[in-house]
Amino acid sequence: MTKGYRLTAATGIHRGDREYQQDQVVVISHPRENGCVLCVVADGMGGRSGGRKASDQVILTAKQLFARYAPNTDDPQAFLKQVIEESHLVIKLTAISAEQEPHSTLAAFLINPRGDCYWIHVGDSRIYHYHQERLIKRTLDHSYVQTLVERGEITEEQANVHPQSNILMNCLGTENDPPFDVHHIPDLRPGDCLMACSDGVWHYFTSAEMGTALAKLSARECSEFLIEKARSRARGGGDNLSLVIVKLEPL
Repeated sequence: MTKGYRLTAATGIHRGDREYQQDQVVVISHPRENGCVLCVVADGMGGRSGGRKASDQVILTAKQLFARYAPNTDDPQAFLKQVIEESHLVIKLTAISAEQEPHSTLAAFLINPRGDCYWIHVGDSRIYHYHQERLIKRTLDHSYVQTLVERGEITEEQANVHPQSNILMNCLGTENDPPFDVHHIPDLRPGDCLMACSDGVWHYFTSAEMGTALAKLSARECSEFLIEKARSRARGGGDNLSLVIVKLEPL
């Protein structure tokens, strides 16, 4: 693969100040194709057992489908939609036997061997694409406060501290099929960085702060730094935290 970069990746997960860990995160290298990687963050909701069951189902479904994915012939967008649809269905079936209603967010990005990337998300777990320190694009949350931002009623800064910032408009496991957003990056370059994370992480940073950390630190160092800094800024009231970082480092 003559792309002029190599992929380095790291994950981070912490229970925060919650009693239970309901986030899940995974980086999966394709079993047959070098340079093909799937990264998934799932933030489960629904009480002690419900949330963890939901996020576990997302990760399990993603792993099973990715094992069958053929990067050179399959449609990446169709693959990611299938991850959403099957996770949603399995979580709904889990709800029948669970103590509480299981739900989950999903933020996943797929890097193909040819050097392009697709991402998909439902809920308020985010994906960020940076080039060095500059934010290129991020997902927009499926949340109540994001609709207020889009209507111009509040700013991004006000949304971060809004008392209803945890109200989701869409997630997996609800009665109706959740709408989702797909994005395509046609050509990844050396110096690019992708990060998916739950709201327990992004809630405590500006986009500029994250960009600086991602540019200056290795994937592993950045993962540790962001979790440590989010923990200190949460002052004892922090949510579960999970993140995955992939950096495209120049050869």
